[in-house]
Amino acid sequence: MPTITAFENSPDRGKGQARDMRVRWALEEVGLPYDVRLVSFAAMKDPAHLALHPFGQIPTYEDGDLALFESGAIVLQIAERHDGLLPKDANARSRAIAWMFAALNTLEPSIVEFGMTMLFERDKSWYEERLPVLKDRVRIRLGELSRRLGEAEWLDGAFSAGDLMMVTVLRRLNASRLLEEYPDLSAYVARGEARPAFRRAFDAQLAVFTAASTGK
Repeated sequence: MPTITAFENSPDRGKGQARDMRVRWALEEVGLPYDVRLVSFAAMKDPAHLALHPFGQIPTYEDGDLALFESGAIVLQIAERHDGLLPKDANARSRAIAWMFAALNTLEPSIVEFGMTMLFERDKSWYEERLPVLKDRVRIRLGELSRRLGEAEWLDGAFSAGDLMMVTVLRRLNASRLLEEYPDLSAYVARGEARPAFRRAFDAQLAVFTAASTGK
């Protein structure tokens, strides 16, 4: 049974933004039981954790003699070893993996920069000037993605690891309400959130925060 790491007390207050959510969701989609080891912010900088994740973050993944870090690499590992997240057809499989990379490399950087600026730079002199620039960068990517998705249910045929990764990235815009400008993308995210595997993963992550906040 694989073991993943997650925040002992998630900074997103259990809203499913922490990156272990992606791994939990993937494991739930393929029906693979897993253990979770909770780590504090202090413990993430300990040598034992740094041996698993050299940048002192979460999640990590351990299965037998395999140890991985980076949520994208972990989800890809799960998808390649278990049915349910990658198509059987070789070309479709490659396209699904390409969408995983697109979510992490093309969409997420601008979305994270925009979100971090909203959260932590409001008191800076450049905030009012910088925020619209970052917002427009996100809008460009969302517009491109919206045009590609069109009226399709998922990015390339059936639901895949590419959709899983893209939905988790787009959900980072929830607090800004920017995604509401693109009804097709909002509906796309809602379809992902409606999947039973997503709900199980979300509830499991939320339970950690709830327990931590109540001291149970």
